[in-house]
Amino acid sequence: MSKRLLLGIDCGTSGCKIAAFDFEGRVMAAQTSTYRTFYPHKGYVEQDAGEWWKAICDSIRGILHKYAIAPDEIAGIGVDGTSWACLPVDKEGNPLRRVMLWLDRRAEPQAEQMKEKLGQERLIALSGNPVDAAYIVPKMLWLKQNEPEIYRKAYKFLQSNAFIVHKLTGEFSQDYSQGYGFHFFNISKGCWDEMVAEELGISLDLMAPIFRSHEVVGTVTRKAADETGLVPGIPVVAGGLDAACCTLGAGVVRPGQAQEQGGQAGGMSIQIDRPLIHPRLILGYHVVPDQWLLQGGTVGGSGTLRWFAQQLKFYDSFELNDNSNPNIFEILSQEAGTVPPGSDGLIFLPYMAGERSPIWDTKARGVFFGLSYDKTRAHMVRAIMEGVGFSLLHNLKTAEEVGVQAVELNSVGGAANSPVWTQIKADITGKTIRVPFSDHATALGSAILAGVGTGIYESFEEAVRKVINIQRTHEPDLMNHEVYKGYYELYLELYENLRESFVKLNSLGRC
Repeated sequence: MSKRLLLGIDCGTSGCKIAAFDFEGRVMAAQTSTYRTFYPHKGYVEQDAGEWWKAICDSIRGILHKYAIAPDEIAGIGVDGTSWACLPVDKEGNPLRRVMLWLDRRAEPQAEQMKEKLGQERLIALSGNPVDAAYIVPKMLWLKQNEPEIYRKAYKFLQSNAFIVHKLTGEFSQDYSQGYGFHFFNISKGCWDEMVAEELGISLDLMAPIFRSHEVVGTVTRKAADETGLVPGIPVVAGGLDAACCTLGAGVVRPGQAQEQGGQAGGMSIQIDRPLIHPRLILGYHVVPDQWLLQGGTVGGSGTLRWFAQQLKFYDSFELNDNSNPNIFEILSQEAGTVPPGSDGLIFLPYMAGERSPIWDTKARGVFFGLSYDKTRAHMVRAIMEGVGFSLLHNLKTAEEVGVQAVELNSVGGAANSPVWTQIKADITGKTIRVPFSDHATALGSAILAGVGTGIYESFEEAVRKVINIQRTHEPDLMNHEVYKGYYELYLELYENLRESFVKLNSLGRC
């Protein structure tokens, strides 16, 4: 049977998505499975890597059966995963404990130790990233200090995609795009810095060999085939960071292009052809070779609107999966469209779980400012959308401080399905926003990696020409953009005025 499909495995924070694409990027099959997240103590956020694998096996078997896909039709497999996952494994690749996720904050003391010992400026200059408990090295040091027996048994520390690649192939790997999670990774040269690792007390023996994201690491083993329903011998590439694969799946392959992420969390990734470091942003390798991504990662995304809808019990009246009723998010978008720019003086700070870039404040919280009796649900919905737009602009403006300009934005994720929300972002940023087919962008990026790695596509540029289709284009309304300038300044001012109040609020109790 001829090869006609590429398989993308997206190992996300809340669940995994498996999608099979034809060589023109059309979705031929897709299935999502979830797994549990554990919160054993305040600041601890963990998952079971074994549940990742089970969910992936179940989903692969599910699409093979439901869509009558023959496993030998699959030409290659790409895998992406969440960032900053700390997973120690033994020589057989078995997890030694639950994974510490990027949301895990327990290693804040170790992050401070790193700053005191080596200096934040030195570590930023090497790795391109601020020292923060979310990254991997502080978590490794936490393990070394608090679970020394597990740390002693560790053979390798793997990222989420590398763990799945090992389960499929039996080979250990580390890709360039996930290297930014390690503060002893040289972001300019793409290699480990032995001296800095030694000063931090970490042996480079714990690190796997580095691969380009589209390089074939190995092929599906007989054991993996038995567990997944695949056939042995399918090539598996190293894959990469979910945000970088999503950026590729959005069609970003040239410097100046940017991906705007409208998923549960928000953010942006601007492609650059040299490593430009900003201490309040995130710098990593793109999955496209010899390119980098200057990224802003925020907690405010479509999850803010989902929270709002859940708390006001909109789900009691509408079934999200019932085609006889409109999707509640479409209804909320339509309501937001009836309110003028600026929401008649209502501003929302979208810091629902602290905030990452560019303020890096774990104590920040969500705020509605300007509530009054004349405000309606529609005002609140639009203010939420605008607040997320302001957080996007904050990151874009921060990138401009080091000379990085986003020429155009390609928007993906759930929020991209709302024309109203996308237009708000275009008006706030003053940028043209293009919307490709977005619901499977991350898995598509992984599949493209497999396609390039196995020779289906001659280049990343050819792949994007063949598989990326723009559905809508939003040009900014310059009059609205002028209105938003004043609201954006107030948005920034509100955070500065509330920063100390957030600290006091946090000290008063669990929040």
